[in-house]
Amino acid sequence: MKFAYVLFAAALAVVPFAAQAQDVAQFSIVAKDGKLVPAEIVVPAGKKIKLDISNEGKTPIEFESKALKIEKVLAPGAKSSVTINPLKPGEYAFEDEFHSATSKGKIIAK
Repeated sequence: MKFAYVLFAAALAVVPFAAQAQDVAQFSIVAKDGKLVPAEIVVPAGKKIKLDISNEGKTPIEFESKALKIEKVLAPGAKSSVTINPLKPGEYAFEDEFHSATSKGKIIAK
């Protein structure tokens, strides 16, 4: 009987974690040949965001958003992610600072 209580308590401990994982909206950006794809991402305002970034190019990139206070340098072939706290409705610019002439984009929170 004691085992059943321990098992029940463990199940309850997992529920908040699962609920939190569902509260994160996930999006991806791929950097390749001096471009970021997609260049525009529409996200839900007021919801935490996870942004997966992949560098499929042959040179390093620096994903940067001054508006969001994010900087992430990735070597060729590298992948990483950043978590962004819930955003107010609006537009938030980003770029690959190493290829800023060809790699600008924005996150639009609605």
